[in-house]
Amino acid sequence: MKIALIGYGKMGRMIEQIAIARGHEIVCRIDVDNQECFESSEFSSADVAIEFTNPASAYDNYLKAFKHNVKVVSGSTGWMHEHKADVEKLCNEGGQTLFWASNFSIGMAIFSSINKRLAEIMNRFPQYAVELEEIHHIHKLDAPSGTAITLAEDIIAHLDRKDKWIKSQDKATENELPISSIRQGEVPGTHTISYNSEADKITITHEAFNREGFALGAVLAAEYTQTHKGLLTINDMFDFSKEQ
Repeated sequence: MKIALIGYGKMGRMIEQIAIARGHEIVCRIDVDNQECFESSEFSSADVAIEFTNPASAYDNYLKAFKHNVKVVSGSTGWMHEHKADVEKLCNEGGQTLFWASNFSIGMAIFSSINKRLAEIMNRFPQYAVELEEIHHIHKLDAPSGTAITLAEDIIAHLDRKDKWIKSQDKATENELPISSIRQGEVPGTHTISYNSEADKITITHEAFNREGFALGAVLAAEYTQTHKGLLTINDMFDFSKEQ
């Protein structure tokens, strides 16, 4: 498979190493200083572009890739509030393909499935108050993290007593799910969900030790995207609702 990289920082370089080790070819590397390469024949030849940049440029990068009918795998967060409807239309009606995930870790995909199931169970036990905490490195621009928001929205979808999430520094009402965001050192990412009652506490945690799991997941997503189309998510690639 021919892969183009959009964003060539630490994550981009790790994705490159894993992709090459899995037998793929990197045909183009685009960063802030060579944006003209979006118009190159090398970029147009890519089967899939893997995009890890920032909330400010992600949507424009999608449009530049779609212009050449290049499929995109993206882990950039923070763009959905303004551009979700446009991207959905481009993929569902315009024939473009985007595989988007707030977190590509296989472990997080498993954790997310457990989170949904736990929320379904806890819907029967209103005495438990739920809260979410995420810890990331000091360089992370968005807070809460995209992964924390996804986890929170999955809880809200299965827990009748919650209908929105808020940042924890705001005082939460009974229908609100608080998310605490901590920026600390070089932490790759830790997400903890807690259910507290007067009698006990139930906690589940996913802790990433490095970026390798994210990079491998992104390459696996590119392999999946090569043979699929439309608006894709991690749930399409890993369907834990079925027994394997």
